[in-house]
Amino acid sequence: MKGDGAPALEGRPSLVERVGIRYGSTMSHTYCSSLFHCVFSTKERRNTNAPEIRARLWAYIGGIAREHEMKALAVGGTEDHVHILLSLPSSLSIAAAMREIKSASSPWMHESGDCKDFAWQEGYGAFSIGTAQTSATIAYIARQEDHHRRRDFQAEFVAFLKKHRIEYDPRYVWG
Repeated sequence: MKGDGAPALEGRPSLVERVGIRYGSTMSHTYCSSLFHCVFSTKERRNTNAPEIRARLWAYIGGIAREHEMKALAVGGTEDHVHILLSLPSSLSIAAAMREIKSASSPWMHESGDCKDFAWQEGYGAFSIGTAQTSATIAYIARQEDHHRRRDFQAEFVAFLKKHRIEYDPRYVWG
């Protein structure tokens, strides 16, 4: 037996000798790829994201993400909901990310959006994607206005749940 716990064959180097692994060696950094397509609605799906405020709201949401070490790769939506493609650091849960984005953007909508009764719905959808789907997801988010001329938000959201095999009770999806 050599120092790696595996017997070395006569005349052959052990695993430690072959690849230089040492006991107690650790990876010096954490590497993580956590991409989420997040979707959430305004409270009661009210049409409060007016066209003239959307670009500023999307940019503000991107800024919130940066402040919390997330990357908003795309932000878009319509008058009653938002889509965000988020890349999360390993130290941040999706629940914490959504809480930060929604809680910081609501007061901004009250003040800058001149929408005093604005609120987001309580829940959200967060759907994991692979890096291979990044470009298609960014394009999908950019086409929200066109997309919703053919399909309403409720049908879209239920389709996401089904596509990602998330169990749900239709009686409770919309509160």
